[in-house]
Amino acid sequence: MSAPDDGRAAAVPARRRGPARRVVRTVTAVASCLAVLAAAVIVGVRHSGREPTVTLLANWTGSDAKRFENAVLAPFEKRHHIQVDYQGSSAESQVLSADVEAGTPPDVVVLTGPGELASYIGRRRLQPVDKLIDKDAFGASWIPSFEGSVYWFPLKADLKSIVWFPGRMTPRQRADSAREPGQWCLGMGSGATSGWPGTDWIEDILLQRSGWRTYEKWARGELPWTSGPVRDAWKTWKDMVGAGGDPQLVDRALTTDYQKASGLVAKRQCSLEHQASFVRVKKAWRDADAGYQASAPLLGGKAGSDAWEVSGDLVALLHATPQAKQLIRYLASAEAQREWSHVQTGFSVNTRVGVSAYQGTQARSLAATLLDRKAVHCFDASDAMPPSVRDAFAQATIDYLARPDRLTSLLKNLDALGADRSPTWLSSVCDHGS
Repeated sequence: MSAPDDGRAAAVPARRRGPARRVVRTVTAVASCLAVLAAAVIVGVRHSGREPTVTLLANWTGSDAKRFENAVLAPFEKRHHIQVDYQGSSAESQVLSADVEAGTPPDVVVLTGPGELASYIGRRRLQPVDKLIDKDAFGASWIPSFEGSVYWFPLKADLKSIVWFPGRMTPRQRADSAREPGQWCLGMGSGATSGWPGTDWIEDILLQRSGWRTYEKWARGELPWTSGPVRDAWKTWKDMVGAGGDPQLVDRALTTDYQKASGLVAKRQCSLEHQASFVRVKKAWRDADAGYQASAPLLGGKAGSDAWEVSGDLVALLHATPQAKQLIRYLASAEAQREWSHVQTGFSVNTRVGVSAYQGTQARSLAATLLDRKAVHCFDASDAMPPSVRDAFAQATIDYLARPDRLTSLLKNLDALGADRSPTWLSSVCDHGS
């Protein structure tokens, strides 16, 4: 599961200047009650005689939203004379769901979960973007096809199969520390989406130990949670982080927000963090002159593994208005993606951007791995699953960390959810390399 760069706890949405959609956002029945009024407001904005408007919903709030507006949206507005009515919300999944139910969805949305987007394809809510983007610029795992059409593309991406460590640590010290549960900096907190750091662990262990074919089969709902490889991944995570062991260690993991986990390094309470590439900008890791390495050796993976778990922010189209299609073309362009990559922690996987767009050896190395067409890139499995399964998976990691003796019942519950084939499951999760 993925998280926005500034965390999921922020609750105040960012608003664009100009004629914003003044629609009350809520995840309760109030959204339905205001549907007629909301639709009238949007129609009034779009026909008020002002510049054409396109509405955009994403998860960037606060300073991230300002950077997105200034670096990406402002140049688009100036060039095309189209105003972007932007709303940023850390609860964008709930906001989007309420908007769709109320009949007032945004024109364009940016979501971290392809599984969630697939559910909107099944409900005929998304519009194809095939003819609006350069499909050759993106690897197959980033733009999967549904019934011959592509419905989203990545605006930014992060690498997940990595472990961060203080620059002074030798390979031997890292290997030794990896066998000590207390040396892992783990924070499971993330507001309403707490637990996703645990899902990342289990996903990566399965990928590195059992290979991408097993990983993909599981992420597509075709391999039971109670199967040997999946069960073993949970047990390996338990042993590595001390689930059910030292109460103080377990309590630290359960009560620490994922954004603050790296701060434990500064306090010398841990030395390794299994976390995505965005964590490199955290103060504790900057102060520690952080390095990173592929996670496979530390997770007991296969030697020479070139399989990587990745995540991304995916752009999709709900209303194919001329203005919305113009914004889609722009966001998929190398120009827009290059500008966004310069001001935030993620990377563009548009091959037209390339490694040279990044400053510093570490950033270029991370970008090179994400762009390597010979490597196997597997999308974050929980993000690829239907939302109901994704959310249950995240909660199960919290329960398991506290009570590992409940593993069998937790996995059976997940199997029961996964047995429902009515939600849309992805047909492809991994790019097999070339």
